[in-house]
Amino acid sequence: MSPARPQDAARRHDPARAYDIANLIDGQLVPGGGAAADPARDPSTGVVLAEVPRSSPEDVDRAVAAARRAFPGWRALSPGERAAHLNALADALQQDLKAFAEIESRNAGKPIAAVPDEIDYCVDNIRFLAGAARNLQAPAAGEYVTGATSFVRREPVGVVGAIAPWNYPLMMAVWKFAPALAGGCTVVLKPSELTPLSTLRLAALAADLLPPGVLNIVTGDGPVGAQLAAHPDVAMVSVTGSVATGRKVAAAAAPGLKRLHLELGGKAPVVVLDDADVEALAAALRATSFGNAGQDCTAACRVIATPGVYGRVVEALTAAAASLRTGPTDDPTCELGPLISPAQRARVAGFVERAVAAGASVTTGGTVPDGPGAYYPATVVIGPDQDAEIVQQEVFGPVVTVQMAPDRERALEMAADVPYGLAASVWTADAGFALRAAAELRFGAVWVNDHITGCSEMPHGGFGQSGYGRDLSGYALDHYCEPRHVMVRW
Repeated sequence: MSPARPQDAARRHDPARAYDIANLIDGQLVPGGGAAADPARDPSTGVVLAEVPRSSPEDVDRAVAAARRAFPGWRALSPGERAAHLNALADALQQDLKAFAEIESRNAGKPIAAVPDEIDYCVDNIRFLAGAARNLQAPAAGEYVTGATSFVRREPVGVVGAIAPWNYPLMMAVWKFAPALAGGCTVVLKPSELTPLSTLRLAALAADLLPPGVLNIVTGDGPVGAQLAAHPDVAMVSVTGSVATGRKVAAAAAPGLKRLHLELGGKAPVVVLDDADVEALAAALRATSFGNAGQDCTAACRVIATPGVYGRVVEALTAAAASLRTGPTDDPTCELGPLISPAQRARVAGFVERAVAAGASVTTGGTVPDGPGAYYPATVVIGPDQDAEIVQQEVFGPVVTVQMAPDRERALEMAADVPYGLAASVWTADAGFALRAAAELRFGAVWVNDHITGCSEMPHGGFGQSGYGRDLSGYALDHYCEPRHVMVRW
C-alpha cells in the first residue's frame, strides 16, 4: 500500500470548533487562573485547536482542598456505591465515544480509525476497576494470637495527585483516576499541556456524575505538576511519563515521604528464534512497533534475532514498515500518524542519524518528509551495537532496531541488557524455552508469540528505570490502598 503525502494533512476540519476548556474543581467547571496559556495543537498540521489557560497556584490549592474535603465522604461510601458512580461515568463516555475519538485524533495526532478501540478500552478499564473494588481479598479473620481476633482493613491512601502523559491522553487519565476512586481515594489530575482536550471533555461529564471534589482536573505545564507533587495535603503521587519526569516528581515528593506510583519508559526487546513464525511476527510488529507512531513505552522497538532467521526478519519487517499508509489523521485509511510535535520528531530523527553515523544501516524510512505536521516514516535500523544509544535509550517514535544474536542464550542476555524493564516478547515454537525466558526476563509483561496485547484484568508496570507500581487489574487497587491490622482482645 503506497503512503499518502503528508502534505495532504492540510485538508482538515475547521480548527475554530469549540472545545471544553475549564478546570474541574469541587464539582464546578472553572477557567484556569494563571496568566499564561498553552496551545493545544493538531500534530498533523500544527494548527492550534484551542488555547488552554494554565492553572494558578491558587487553583491547585483549591483543587487539593476540595479533594481533601471530599475524601471522608467518598471513603465512607460502600464499594458498590462508588462503583455505581464510576459505571455511570463509563456509560457517559461510551455514549459520547464518537466525540471523544475525534478530539483524541485531532489533539494527539492519532489515526481516526484506531481511536474508537482506545475509548472502548477506557470504558472497560473503568468498569473492571469499579467491580474489582467490590471483590477485595485479604487473609481470613482469625485468632493468630491466643485470646484475640485479628482482621485486615484496606484503607485508601487519601488524596492522590495524578500526572498523565500526552501519548494516550484519555487512557492514561483513566488508568490514574479509576483505581484511585474505586479504592476510596480522591484525585487531583493534571493532563499533559500538549493534549488536554479529551480529559477536559471528561471533566464536563464528571462534573455531573461524581460528587463534588472526588475528581478534580487542573491544566498546566511542569510547574503545576511540581506543585501538585509537593503539596503537603497530597498523600500519593501517580505519574506516567519519562524517566526524567519520574525523577523530578520523586524529588518533589520526597520531603513529604509521599507514596509514589511511577510508570516510566521502556525499551521492549523482541527475541526471535530460528523456529519463529516470521509472517506472524511481521504482522504483529507492523501494529505494535509503529502503532501510535511508536509513541508507546511498550512498543516492540528492539528486535534480536538468531542467525537462521535474521535475514528473513529484516526483509519481512522492512516490507511491513514500508507498507504503512500515512496521511491526514481524519482519513480512515491512515495507519501512521504524526509524532506529537516537531521537537519530538527532531529528537527521533537525531537517534537515527547518530546510529547511521556510528555504522548502522537503514532499510526503510529514516528521512524527515516535507510538508506540514510532525510526520516521520516507519523506520528500520539494522546492525547497531548493543551499547549504541539507539539500543539503550528510549526513542519513542516509529523506529525499530534489528540485531543478530549468535544463539538464543546470547539473545536473552542482549534482551535484558538495558536499564528498562517494562515489556518484552519471545517468538518461538519451543514452549519450554519460552517459559524459561518468561521467568528469566525481568520485564513487567512478557508475551510469547505476541506483543502488547493487554486486558483490564492483568497488571501493567515495570522494573528498573521503567518505574514501580502497577496499573490495571486488582494490583492497581492494592497500590492505592494500605492494609491495616485490627486486633480485638477477648
